[in-house]
Amino acid sequence: MALPRVSARVGGIAESATLAVDAKAKALKAAGRDVIGFGAGEPDFPTPETIVAAAVTACYDPVMHHYTPTPGLPALRQAIAAKTERDSGLHVEPAQVLVTNGGKQAVYEAFATLLDPGDEVLLPAPYWTTYPEAIRLAGGVPVVVSTTTASGYLATVEQLEAARTPKTKVLLFCSPSNPTGAVYPPGAVEAIGRWALERDLWVVTDEIYEHLLYDGAEAASMPVVVPELADRTVILNGVAKTYAMTGWRVGWLIGPTDVVSAAANLQSHATSNVSNVAQAAALAAVSGDLSAVATMRAAFDVRRQTMVRMLREIPGVECPTPQGAFYCFPSVQALLGKPLRGRTPQTSAELAEIVLEEAEVAVVPGEAFDAPGCFRLSYALGDDDLAEGVGRLQKLLSEIQL
Repeated sequence: MALPRVSARVGGIAESATLAVDAKAKALKAAGRDVIGFGAGEPDFPTPETIVAAAVTACYDPVMHHYTPTPGLPALRQAIAAKTERDSGLHVEPAQVLVTNGGKQAVYEAFATLLDPGDEVLLPAPYWTTYPEAIRLAGGVPVVVSTTTASGYLATVEQLEAARTPKTKVLLFCSPSNPTGAVYPPGAVEAIGRWALERDLWVVTDEIYEHLLYDGAEAASMPVVVPELADRTVILNGVAKTYAMTGWRVGWLIGPTDVVSAAANLQSHATSNVSNVAQAAALAAVSGDLSAVATMRAAFDVRRQTMVRMLREIPGVECPTPQGAFYCFPSVQALLGKPLRGRTPQTSAELAEIVLEEAEVAVVPGEAFDAPGCFRLSYALGDDDLAEGVGRLQKLLSEIQL
C-alpha cells in the first residue's frame, strides 16, 4: 500500500481564510471584475519614507549582505526592548527579544517552544485563524472559549475557569482583537492575569494592534498590570500594523530568557536570521516616533464610524462598535435561512459566497474564526471603496425579507 504523499500533520492544516478571501478578490479584479475586498488585514497606507530610506541604506552596507545573529540584529533587539518599555511600561532586556519573520512566525515559535503533545491552550473565540493551526502543529489542543456580541466578544474569568482542565498549560490572549476589534478594559486584563497566575498557567499575549485604539480605550499589557506573571508570559508583536509594514515581514516575541533562547534555537534551523534589510527598516520604525500611526489611526477612526453606521442600517445586522484594530465583526445570523436571489444561505460562509457573486464584495465569513453567523470586514481601505462596498452590501442584503 502506498504511503500518503503528504504528512497528516501538514495535510491537516487549514488554509488561511483571510488570505484566501483576499487572493480570490484580487484574482477576480485581475479578471476584470469590480470587486471590493474587505478581507485583508493590512493598512492601505504606504510604509513611511524614513523607514524605506533606512532599508535602502542597508542595501548598500556590506555587513547586511551576510548572516547576522539568529535572534536579530543587536541594535534592533535593544530598540524593541526600549520601545516596549516606552509603549506599554514593561521593562525587558534585549536578551528577552527574538526577532522573527513576521508575527506569524512568532506565534508558531511561541507554541512550538511551550507545548508538548496533548497540552491544552485556552483560545477565546472569535480568534485569528492562525492560532489553532499553530497550536495543533506544536502538538497542542486548542480549547475554544466562545464569546458573543452580547458580551462585546470578551471572555470572562468564569468562562476560562470552566474550560480549564488538568491539561491546560497556556491561555492565548489578544487585545485589541483580530477579528472583532474588542478591547479588554485594564481591570478585566488584571483579573484574567491574576486568575492565570493562581492557576500556574502560561499566557501568550498578542499585542500587535496595541496602537490602534479608539474612544479612549486602553490596551493594558498583562505582565504590566500583573507583574508577577511576567516570568510566565510570552508577548507577540511586530511592525506590520503600526507602521504599515505587512510585506516587510518583521515580528518578534518577548519572554523569559530560557524560552527565548529555546525559540531562537528552533529558528536557527528553520530560517536563520530575518532579512537584514527588513530588520534595518524595523529598527528605523521602532526607534522613531508614532506620528505615522497617529495619522493612520485618525483615518481608521473615520472609516470605523462610517462602517458601523452603514452596517447597522441593514435590517437584521447587529454590529458592535469595535474599540481597536481595524475590523468590524457584525452578526448576520438573522439573515440566514432566508431566500436571496434564488438561493437560501444557511451559513455565513454561504451568504459570503452570494455577496461576492452578486455584489462583488469580498468579506470573510465567521466560520474562519469559530464564529458562524458573522462576517469580518476590514476598514483598512480607502474611504470611497469602503462606502461603495458597504453600500453594495446594504442594497443586496436589504432584499432579504425578515
